[in-house]
Amino acid sequence: DPRRVVRRVFDEVWNGANIDAIDDLFDAGFVRHGWPVDHPRGPEGEKRHRAAHAAEFRDFHITAEDIVAEGDRVAVRYRWTAVHRPTGKPVFMDGIAIHRVASGKITELWAIGDELSLHRQLAEG
Repeated sequence: DPRRVVRRVFDEVWNGANIDAIDDLFDAGFVRHGWPVDHPRGPEGEKRHRAAHAAEFRDFHITAEDIVAEGDRVAVRYRWTAVHRPTGKPVFMDGIAIHRVASGKITELWAIGDELSLHRQLAEG
């Protein structure tokens, strides 16, 4: 079930900080669309993304508010909360991600978050 794969990413990789699970959940040719050209493909690129996020935020938690699946696509409306390490400010970000799943692994991901709201939270008082 593609939904189960995506839930595992949220629960194990993001909320559980289990970086090793990335190898089981992401295809060798995985592509995170919208990232710089030099962002590596496959599980290594996703590990780099997760590590960079962990360096910037602590006490991270992501909640899948809605999950809709059709065929090989799983769309998730999510909210994550965390504490921004450099400032100590609690922050959140809402977003939507669409995952393509094949043979039990994520092969592609399109994600967009409300970064403007995040930047505004960091700029406040």
